[in-house]
Amino acid sequence: MVLEILQAGFMQRALVAGIAVALICSVVGLFLVLRRHSLFGDALSHMAFGGIAVGMFTQVYPLWTALIVSILGALGMTKLRQSTKISPDASVAVLLSSGLALGIVLIGLSGGFSVDLFSFLFGSILLVSFDDTAMILALAAGILAVMALLYRKLMYIAFNEEQAKVSGLAVNMLNYAFIVVASVTVIASIRLVGILLISSLIVIPNIAAMMLGKSFKKTIIISAAISVASVITGIFASYFANLPPGGTIVLTTIFMLLGIMGAKYAARKAKTVQTAVAENTSEPGR
Repeated sequence: MVLEILQAGFMQRALVAGIAVALICSVVGLFLVLRRHSLFGDALSHMAFGGIAVGMFTQVYPLWTALIVSILGALGMTKLRQSTKISPDASVAVLLSSGLALGIVLIGLSGGFSVDLFSFLFGSILLVSFDDTAMILALAAGILAVMALLYRKLMYIAFNEEQAKVSGLAVNMLNYAFIVVASVTVIASIRLVGILLISSLIVIPNIAAMMLGKSFKKTIIISAAISVASVITGIFASYFANLPPGGTIVLTTIFMLLGIMGAKYAARKAKTVQTAVAENTSEPGR
Protein backbone atom coordinates (compact mmCIF):
# COMPACT_ATOMS: atom_id res chain seq x y z
CA MET A 1 0.00 0.00 0.00
CA VAL A 2 2.74 2.47 0.99
CA LEU A 3 4.83 1.64 -2.09
CA GLU A 4 1.80 2.22 -4.33
CA ILE A 5 1.17 5.61 -2.73
CA LEU A 6 4.83 6.60 -3.13
CA GLN A 7 4.49 6.03 -6.87
CA ALA A 8 1.83 8.74 -7.06
CA GLY A 9 3.16 12.06 -8.34
CA PHE A 10 1.29 14.18 -5.79
CA MET A 11 2.75 12.20 -2.88
CA GLN A 12 6.27 12.45 -4.28
CA ARG A 13 5.93 16.21 -4.67
CA ALA A 14 4.46 16.52 -1.17
CA LEU A 15 7.31 14.58 0.44
CA VAL A 16 10.06 16.40 -1.47
CA ALA A 17 8.59 19.84 -0.76
CA GLY A 18 7.79 18.88 2.83
CA ILE A 19 11.32 17.68 3.62
CA ALA A 20 12.81 20.85 2.09
CA VAL A 21 10.51 23.06 4.17
CA ALA A 22 11.19 21.03 7.32
CA LEU A 23 14.94 21.59 6.95
CA ILE A 24 14.79 25.34 6.43
CA CYS A 25 12.23 25.85 9.21
CA SER A 26 14.38 23.95 11.71
CA VAL A 27 17.58 25.80 10.80
CA VAL A 28 16.12 29.31 10.65
CA GLY A 29 13.81 28.64 13.59
CA LEU A 30 16.68 27.74 15.92
CA PHE A 31 18.22 31.19 15.53
CA LEU A 32 14.82 32.81 16.12
CA VAL A 33 14.29 30.79 19.30
CA LEU A 34 17.80 31.53 20.59
CA ARG A 35 17.23 35.24 19.98
CA ARG A 36 13.92 35.03 21.87
CA HIS A 37 12.04 35.93 18.70
CA SER A 38 9.81 32.86 18.66
CA LEU A 39 6.74 34.92 17.79
CA PHE A 40 8.52 36.59 14.89
CA GLY A 41 7.57 33.71 12.60
CA ASP A 42 3.95 34.23 13.56
CA ALA A 43 4.23 37.94 12.76
CA LEU A 44 5.82 37.17 9.39
CA SER A 45 3.03 34.73 8.56
CA HIS A 46 0.46 37.44 9.26
CA MET A 47 2.35 39.81 6.99
CA ALA A 48 2.29 37.04 4.38
CA PHE A 49 -1.47 36.90 4.84
CA GLY A 50 -1.62 40.59 4.02
CA GLY A 51 0.64 40.02 1.00
CA ILE A 52 -1.55 37.20 -0.30
CA ALA A 53 -4.57 39.47 0.01
CA VAL A 54 -2.66 42.09 -2.00
CA GLY A 55 -2.02 39.51 -4.71
CA MET A 56 -5.65 38.46 -4.88
CA PHE A 57 -6.77 42.08 -4.96
CA THR A 58 -4.34 43.04 -7.74
CA GLN A 59 -4.63 39.73 -9.64
CA VAL A 60 -0.91 38.99 -9.15
CA TYR A 61 0.42 35.54 -8.11
CA PRO A 62 -0.17 35.72 -4.30
CA LEU A 63 3.09 34.10 -3.18
CA TRP A 64 5.18 36.75 -4.93
CA THR A 65 3.23 39.62 -3.36
CA ALA A 66 3.36 37.81 0.00
CA LEU A 67 7.15 37.59 -0.31
CA ILE A 68 7.51 41.30 -1.09
CA VAL A 69 5.13 42.43 1.66
CA SER A 70 6.73 40.12 4.24
CA ILE A 71 10.26 41.30 3.48
CA LEU A 72 9.30 44.99 3.48
CA GLY A 73 7.31 44.60 6.69
CA ALA A 74 10.08 42.67 8.45
CA LEU A 75 12.76 45.14 7.39
CA GLY A 76 10.55 48.02 8.51
CA MET A 77 9.99 46.38 11.88
CA THR A 78 13.73 45.78 12.34
CA LYS A 79 14.50 49.40 11.47
CA LEU A 80 11.78 50.56 13.88
CA ARG A 81 13.27 48.46 16.68
CA GLN A 82 16.80 49.75 16.00
CA SER A 83 15.90 53.43 15.71
CA THR A 84 13.43 53.65 18.61
CA LYS A 85 13.05 52.30 22.12
CA ILE A 86 10.23 49.95 21.12
CA SER A 87 10.83 46.50 22.60
CA PRO A 88 11.16 43.46 20.32
CA ASP A 89 7.84 41.95 21.45
CA ALA A 90 6.02 45.24 20.88
CA SER A 91 7.49 45.58 17.37
CA VAL A 92 6.40 42.01 16.61
CA ALA A 93 2.89 42.91 17.75
CA VAL A 94 2.89 45.91 15.40
CA LEU A 95 3.99 43.73 12.48
CA LEU A 96 1.43 41.02 13.29
CA SER A 97 -1.53 43.40 13.59
CA SER A 98 -0.52 45.38 10.50
CA GLY A 99 -0.43 42.30 8.27
CA LEU A 100 -3.69 40.96 9.65
CA ALA A 101 -5.47 44.29 9.24
CA LEU A 102 -4.18 44.75 5.69
CA GLY A 103 -5.33 41.26 4.76
CA ILE A 104 -8.81 41.64 6.23
CA VAL A 105 -9.41 44.99 4.50
CA LEU A 106 -8.22 43.79 1.09
CA ILE A 107 -10.16 40.52 1.37
CA GLY A 108 -13.27 42.56 2.05
CA LEU A 109 -12.59 44.71 -1.01
CA SER A 110 -11.96 41.57 -3.09
CA GLY A 111 -15.33 40.07 -2.25
CA GLY A 112 -14.52 37.86 0.74
CA PHE A 113 -12.82 34.53 1.35
CA SER A 114 -12.25 32.07 -1.48
CA VAL A 115 -11.10 28.47 -1.81
CA ASP A 116 -7.61 29.62 -2.82
CA LEU A 117 -7.31 31.79 0.27
CA PHE A 118 -8.28 28.90 2.53
CA SER A 119 -5.55 26.75 0.95
CA PHE A 120 -3.01 29.43 1.86
CA LEU A 121 -4.39 29.75 5.39
CA PHE A 122 -4.42 26.04 6.24
CA GLY A 123 -1.94 24.54 3.77
CA SER A 124 -2.47 22.09 0.91
CA ILE A 125 0.74 20.06 0.68
CA LEU A 126 -0.98 17.16 -1.11
CA LEU A 127 -2.04 19.58 -3.85
CA VAL A 128 1.41 21.07 -4.46
CA SER A 129 2.13 21.39 -8.17
CA PHE A 130 5.41 20.73 -9.96
CA ASP A 131 6.02 24.50 -10.24
CA ASP A 132 5.36 24.96 -6.51
CA THR A 133 7.78 22.14 -5.70
CA ALA A 134 10.47 23.62 -7.94
CA MET A 135 10.03 27.04 -6.32
CA ILE A 136 10.21 25.56 -2.80
CA LEU A 137 13.38 23.62 -3.65
CA ALA A 138 15.03 26.70 -5.17
CA LEU A 139 14.15 28.85 -2.15
CA ALA A 140 15.28 26.14 0.26
CA ALA A 141 18.63 25.76 -1.50
CA GLY A 142 19.20 29.52 -1.35
CA ILE A 143 18.21 29.72 2.32
CA LEU A 144 20.46 26.84 3.39
CA ALA A 145 23.36 28.30 1.39
CA VAL A 146 23.00 31.70 3.08
CA MET A 147 22.66 30.14 6.53
CA ALA A 148 25.77 28.02 5.97
CA LEU A 149 27.69 31.10 4.86
CA LEU A 150 26.59 33.25 7.82
CA TYR A 151 26.35 30.42 10.36
CA ARG A 152 29.13 31.48 12.75
CA LYS A 153 28.30 35.17 12.63
CA LEU A 154 24.60 34.60 13.24
CA MET A 155 25.42 32.23 16.11
CA TYR A 156 27.65 34.91 17.67
CA ILE A 157 24.85 37.47 17.41
CA ALA A 158 22.25 35.04 18.77
CA PHE A 159 24.25 34.43 21.96
CA ASN A 160 25.59 37.95 22.54
CA GLU A 161 24.60 40.75 20.16
CA GLU A 162 26.38 43.48 22.09
CA GLN A 163 29.65 41.56 22.16
CA ALA A 164 29.28 40.91 18.44
CA LYS A 165 29.03 44.67 17.83
CA VAL A 166 32.13 45.31 19.92
CA SER A 167 34.06 42.66 17.99
CA GLY A 168 33.43 44.57 14.75
CA LEU A 169 30.69 42.49 13.13
CA ALA A 170 28.22 44.39 10.94
CA VAL A 171 25.36 43.36 13.22
CA ASN A 172 22.70 45.59 11.64
CA MET A 173 23.42 44.32 8.14
CA LEU A 174 23.48 40.73 9.34
CA ASN A 175 20.16 41.25 11.11
CA TYR A 176 18.65 42.59 7.90
CA ALA A 177 19.99 39.63 5.96
CA PHE A 178 18.60 37.18 8.51
CA ILE A 179 15.21 38.91 8.48
CA VAL A 180 15.03 38.50 4.70
CA VAL A 181 15.97 34.81 5.01
CA ALA A 182 13.30 34.29 7.68
CA SER A 183 10.70 35.99 5.46
CA VAL A 184 11.57 33.75 2.51
CA THR A 185 11.37 30.72 4.81
CA VAL A 186 7.82 31.63 5.80
CA ILE A 187 6.76 32.06 2.18
CA ALA A 188 8.31 28.73 1.20
CA SER A 189 6.41 27.03 4.04
CA ILE A 190 2.94 28.37 3.27
CA ARG A 191 2.00 25.47 1.00
CA LEU A 192 3.03 22.95 3.66
CA VAL A 193 1.20 23.97 6.82
CA GLY A 194 -0.54 27.21 5.88
CA ILE A 195 -0.20 30.73 7.22
CA LEU A 196 -1.86 29.98 10.55
CA LEU A 197 0.52 27.16 11.55
CA ILE A 198 3.91 28.19 10.13
CA SER A 199 5.27 29.50 13.43
CA SER A 200 4.56 26.10 15.04
CA LEU A 201 6.80 24.28 12.57
CA ILE A 202 9.50 26.91 13.09
CA VAL A 203 9.44 26.86 16.89
CA ILE A 204 8.29 23.46 18.24
CA PRO A 205 10.99 21.17 16.75
CA ASN A 206 13.67 23.51 18.06
CA ILE A 207 12.20 23.60 21.55
CA ALA A 208 12.12 19.81 21.54
CA ALA A 209 15.73 19.61 20.32
CA MET A 210 16.97 22.13 22.90
CA MET A 211 15.40 20.09 25.71
CA LEU A 212 17.84 17.29 24.95
CA GLY A 213 20.68 19.57 26.09
CA LYS A 214 23.11 18.88 23.26
CA SER A 215 25.67 21.18 21.60
CA PHE A 216 24.63 23.82 19.08
CA LYS A 217 25.44 21.67 16.05
CA LYS A 218 23.78 18.61 17.53
CA THR A 219 20.72 20.70 18.35
CA ILE A 220 20.43 21.74 14.70
CA ILE A 221 20.69 18.11 13.59
CA ILE A 222 18.16 16.89 16.15
CA SER A 223 15.76 19.71 15.29
CA ALA A 224 16.02 18.91 11.58
CA ALA A 225 15.44 15.21 12.29
CA ILE A 226 12.35 15.96 14.40
CA SER A 227 11.01 18.35 11.80
CA VAL A 228 11.54 15.97 8.87
CA ALA A 229 10.07 13.02 10.80
CA SER A 230 7.04 15.11 11.75
CA VAL A 231 6.43 16.18 8.16
CA ILE A 232 6.74 12.68 6.71
CA THR A 233 4.58 11.14 9.45
CA GLY A 234 2.04 13.95 9.20
CA ILE A 235 1.73 13.66 5.42
CA PHE A 236 1.10 9.91 5.54
CA ALA A 237 -1.25 10.18 8.53
CA SER A 238 -3.27 12.93 6.86
CA TYR A 239 -3.58 10.87 3.69
CA PHE A 240 -4.69 7.64 5.36
CA ALA A 241 -6.97 9.33 7.92
CA ASN A 242 -8.27 11.97 5.49
CA LEU A 243 -7.17 14.81 7.77
CA PRO A 244 -5.88 18.33 6.96
CA PRO A 245 -2.12 17.93 6.32
CA GLY A 246 -1.01 21.16 7.99
CA GLY A 247 -2.74 20.48 11.29
CA THR A 248 -1.67 16.83 11.27
CA ILE A 249 1.98 17.77 10.77
CA VAL A 250 1.93 20.30 13.61
CA LEU A 251 0.14 17.88 15.96
CA THR A 252 2.85 15.32 15.18
CA THR A 253 5.55 17.79 16.25
CA ILE A 254 3.61 18.48 19.45
CA PHE A 255 3.34 14.75 20.21
CA MET A 256 7.11 14.44 19.68
CA LEU A 257 7.70 17.37 22.05
CA LEU A 258 5.45 15.77 24.66
CA GLY A 259 7.25 12.45 24.19
CA ILE A 260 10.63 14.10 24.80
CA MET A 261 9.26 15.90 27.86
CA GLY A 262 7.90 12.59 29.19
CA ALA A 263 11.19 10.80 28.56
CA LYS A 264 13.13 13.59 30.31
CA TYR A 265 10.78 13.44 33.30
CA ALA A 266 11.06 9.65 33.52
CA ALA A 267 14.86 9.88 33.33
CA ARG A 268 14.95 12.43 36.16
CA LYS A 269 12.70 10.28 38.34
CA ALA A 270 14.81 7.19 37.68
CA LYS A 271 17.97 9.11 38.53
CA THR A 272 16.41 10.40 41.76
CA VAL A 273 15.42 6.88 42.77
CA GLN A 274 18.89 5.54 41.99
CA THR A 275 20.50 8.34 44.03
CA ALA A 276 18.21 7.67 46.98
CA VAL A 277 18.93 3.93 46.84
CA ALA A 278 22.69 4.57 46.65
CA GLU A 279 22.56 6.91 49.66
CA ASN A 280 20.57 4.41 51.72
CA THR A 281 22.90 1.52 50.97
CA SER A 282 25.99 3.62 51.76
CA GLU A 283 24.79 4.62 55.23
CA PRO A 284 26.62 2.78 58.08
CA GLY A 285 24.75 0.12 60.00
CA ARG A 286 22.51 -0.85 57.10
